[in-house]
Parts: sequence; structure tokens; C-alpha cells
Amino acid sequence: MTGAVRNDWTREDIAALFDLPFTDLILRAAQTHAAHHAPGEVQLCTLLSIKTGGCPEDCGYCNQSASAETDLKATKLMDVRAVLQSAAQARDAGSQRFCMGAAWRNPKDRDMPAIIEMVKGVRQMGLETCMTLGMLEPHQAQQLAEAGLDYYNHNIDTAPEKYGDIITTRSFQDRLDTLENVREAGINVCSGGIVGMGETRSDRVGFIHALATLPRHPESVPVNALIPIKGTVLGNMLADTPLAKIDDIEFVRTVAVARITMPMSMVRLSAGRESMSDATQALCFMAGANSIFTGDKLLTSGNAGDDADAALFAKLGLRPMQGAEPMRKEKTCC
Repeated sequence: MTGAVRNDWTREDIAALFDLPFTDLILRAAQTHAAHHAPGEVQLCTLLSIKTGGCPEDCGYCNQSASAETDLKATKLMDVRAVLQSAAQARDAGSQRFCMGAAWRNPKDRDMPAIIEMVKGVRQMGLETCMTLGMLEPHQAQQLAEAGLDYYNHNIDTAPEKYGDIITTRSFQDRLDTLENVREAGINVCSGGIVGMGETRSDRVGFIHALATLPRHPESVPVNALIPIKGTVLGNMLADTPLAKIDDIEFVRTVAVARITMPMSMVRLSAGRESMSDATQALCFMAGANSIFTGDKLLTSGNAGDDADAALFAKLGLRPMQGAEPMRKEKTCC
């Protein structure tokens, strides 16, 4: 049945979805979306880097890695008041979820009091809260749950068999362990990955399979298109090659397969959207994407911005998810 929730997808099942004629795939994804979500509604999220750079991990796509040869300067953890000010601005611009990211392998226990204060403060504003802080120990996940954290983001990045080509400082199982710790604490899971890292379609099948066969699907599934940044391993390898940007139709196929296999999840267009045409984004929304990061910046990379998103929504007849104020078409001064 269209929209049936199942966790027993095989790689062959998922590969067959990828191989469908494009229009058939989009139709099935749209039907699945309509069975579980309000058509035409898109969740607005804002992402803030609360601690930038200096990460000891060697993720090949990330300019926040200490091993990346970029001019990004490492910073300390932001002051709680500054984070809450940014959250208030995001709320006033119409965001429903405020996501906070720190470039850590894992948070230290000494960092947790400030993190907890941020979670509580953002929740008091009526926003959903999300954190991405790297790997979590069970007691840290429990602390975040007690503070009221709604979502924890920890992407699996790619297929298990591709993972070692992208990251060597932690294993795919380390990722799964953190997701399990988050689940055990009662926090909703946000987990997706990046496409366009030189992977094959078979790797994209493996990526979707790893998420769609979890005991419980992530409540949010971000689908990122690689932004090749010179000075990173992948940026240096791919920036000047055709592999640097995934084919638009293949990207839409990935979104559609994510929607079909994880029908209840919010499927989010994340990094790389600023370089997508309106037509490509429209196809993604047709394929079941129903969440975006809005604003001018995603951690350290550029984003389309509120004005561009408002114009796109008007063009496509989309609306922010109920409960959010309309996006501002004109920016106001501080």
C-alpha cells in the first residue's frame, strides 16, 4: 500500500524504486507524502553554529575539521545569551525548529550546563529544539532529554560500505550507537546524509537502506548535496570535476526514495539548496520533501535566504507549516 510504514526494506526493493521511470517514481512519492502529511506545507528550520571549527574528526567533506586546509577560524562555544538572541530572530522570521550545531567529536561534560541552558531557553520561546554535538554518551543523552530537547541530529552520512572512504576517525557503528543512545533517552532522531560525494547509485541505495531499516525511522531525514570546499579532502578531489555536483534528477530520485521508504519522516532539503534551481527544488517538493533550512547561512556555508525562500514559496503556492508565522519578504533592521 502507498504510504505503508515498514522497516523490512531490502536493498533490492530500494534499488527497484531508484530504477522506476522518473514520473512513476515522483507520482508514487507524492501519493505517499499525501497519505501522511499536509500537501503544500513545508517546515521551516534555522541552523546555527554554536561552536565553529577545530573538530578532531577527519570528515572529508567538512571545512570544520582541524585537518582541513581552509581559512576557517576555530571559535569557542557561543555565549548562551547570543544563542537565544539568534533563536528569537529565527522565530520572528517564521522558523519552527531551531537547530544548534557544535564542531565537536563529542561534548565534554563541562560543556553540558551551557548546552542545557540553551535548550531550555529556546524551548521557552515556543520553538522546537535540535542539537548536533557529535557522539553522545548515554548519560549526556539523558541530560538533554531532561532539559526537553526535541530532536538530536547525527547523520550517518553515506552507506556503510562507503563510510570508510569519507571518515576514518570514527566508525559507522559509532554513528548507530549514538542514535541508539538518543532513542533510549526518548529524544526524536534527525539523521540523514550527503549525496554527491563521488558515490554510486548502489551507495545511495545503501544509504537509504541503512536509515529505512532502523527499528524506528528517524523523525527527520536531511538530504544534503555536497558543497565541495577547497581545502577539504573531497573538495580538493571533486571541486573541478563533473562529480562535484550530483545530477539534479538523481538528487530528486534520492529524495523520492527517502519519502517512499520513510513515509512518516520529515524529509529536509539541507546543504546545497542554494545552488539548486527553482525547478529542481519544485521537483523535490513534488517528490515529498517537506522541510527546509531557511536563513542566510548553514553552519559555515551559504544558504538561499529568507527572501529567496519567500519568493519561491509564493511561486509554487507553498506555505510554512501550520503554527509558524509567514516568512518575511523584506528583511527588517535589528
